[in-house]
Amino acid sequence: MSDLKALIFDVDGTLADTERDGHRPAFNAAFREMGLDWDWTVPLYGRLLQVAGGKERIRHYLDAFAPEFTPPADLDRFIGDLHACKTRHFVAMLERGGIPLRPGVLRLIEEARSAGLLLAIATTTSLTNVESLLRANLGEASLDWFRVIGAGDVVPAKKPAPDIYHHVLERLGLSARDCVAIEDSAQGLRASRGAGIVTVITVSGYTVEDDFSGAAAVLEHLGEPEMPGRVVRGQGPKRGIVDVGYLDALLP
Repeated sequence: MSDLKALIFDVDGTLADTERDGHRPAFNAAFREMGLDWDWTVPLYGRLLQVAGGKERIRHYLDAFAPEFTPPADLDRFIGDLHACKTRHFVAMLERGGIPLRPGVLRLIEEARSAGLLLAIATTTSLTNVESLLRANLGEASLDWFRVIGAGDVVPAKKPAPDIYHHVLERLGLSARDCVAIEDSAQGLRASRGAGIVTVITVSGYTVEDDFSGAAAVLEHLGEPEMPGRVVRGQGPKRGIVDVGYLDALLP
């Protein structure tokens, strides 16, 4: 009998490679729409990703990279409006089919559902972004596949704090030893391991050099029969394809 009861997925970089060619150009489109001359290049955005959360990322950019910018009196509202504009551009990209799921994601989700596992999401991105990504790639019904979607500002402290994972575990009614988390970044790993959850990493372009100490395994991606995933570190799955049996075997 399987000890594994739930899979908990991160979103950005894990379900889909959303950062470089999704969120970044959406931010730049929002800047242009709001009359700002900011340009978040690929290398700059990699540095900004050290801060979790879109609104937090804007605030960090103002502090660290835009000293000449005179902030408005109501800075919180300005950041909120800018982030909402960015979300609108990002959702439009999703609806055009511009951001597909990473290899193996749909296969593993379908296998987990067939095996009776619970599915959940633990992310710092907004609920709107999560739901739009799911709808665009899996259809409207997929929103009901996930027992818990922990997203956005549902907890005050974002990753690498473990709060979002504690929230998801509480909503699932499960303990950490019942679950496996799938993440793509060192920040996400610190959050999931901080909650005591066994974690598999599927690296993305921005996170390949991260420190993944504490991960059960570090993989290129979840793998497909015609596209097995390379093992970066740790004990990888047979034939390079992550399945429920492999994840269950990772539990202590």
